[in-house]
Amino acid sequence: MIIVIFGVSGAGKTTVSKMLAEQLGWRFLEADDFHPAANIEKMRNGHPLTDEDRWPWLDCLRKQIEQLLSAGENAVLACSALKRAYRDRLRVSDEVKFVFLRGDYALVEKQLRSRHGHFMNTALLQSQEQPQSDENVLTIELGGTPEEIVERIEAKLNLARSG
Repeated sequence: MIIVIFGVSGAGKTTVSKMLAEQLGWRFLEADDFHPAANIEKMRNGHPLTDEDRWPWLDCLRKQIEQLLSAGENAVLACSALKRAYRDRLRVSDEVKFVFLRGDYALVEKQLRSRHGHFMNTALLQSQEQPQSDENVLTIELGGTPEEIVERIEAKLNLARSG
């Protein structure tokens, strides 16, 4: 199974994903690590990526997901994936589960401003879409500790921890 934890920048995707992967004994992947340098520079300069910028990145992630699933490996992927078309590109099978970390913009902006060394510009928050009600997405409301969020995800997806 591949669990894609998504949400706006600053929602805690990486923190929650790493913690969930560690507790499950699964592999952790950070989607940002798959961006080409040109995309990172564009975002750092406050320019949103276009779909044309994102398709090669998403195709790379899709290939990684397909490889993991064909090898029988489980993983947690932290990924913005904030357009339905992007999620559809990553949804290679029913073994790919999407978890949306939803929080109000004030909370997320506060979290984002407290981070150092990250390329996301807070001005881009409003450009990020939320999932539609007809998608097969588990929505987890932000609030509480990362540990509590991970516990909610595990419970909702009926996941058993390793060890």
